[in-house]
Amino acid sequence: MSVMRYRIALVTCASIAEARKIARKVVEKKLAACANILPGVESIYRWKGKVERTREVLMILKTSAARLPELEREVKRLHSYDVPEFIALPIAAGSKEYLRWVGGNT
Repeated sequence: MSVMRYRIALVTCASIAEARKIARKVVEKKLAACANILPGVESIYRWKGKVERTREVLMILKTSAARLPELEREVKRLHSYDVPEFIALPIAAGSKEYLRWVGGNT
C-alpha cells in the first residue's frame, strides 16, 4: 500500500454548522473517511482589494487521491463562500492500519 494514494484536504467554513453539514455529507458519500472540525480559527486574508479578518472553522478531511476531485466538487457545491478554501496535501507517512481504513472508507 502506497501512502501517496492518500490526501488531507483543508477547508475553512463560516460556521460550525456549515462545517458539520459538509463533513456529514462527504463522509456519508464516502468522499472522505473522516472529518476533523476545529472551531476558533482566525483568518486574515485579502478579499476584493481589502485585508479582512474573520473567525472561521477549519475542517481536516482524510481521503484518497482517487476521490479528491469528487470531494472538491461536493465541498464547492455545499459551501456558502464564493471561493471556498480547498487545499489538498499528500500524506507522506502514516500507520498502515489507519491508511487501510481511509482507503476502505473512501
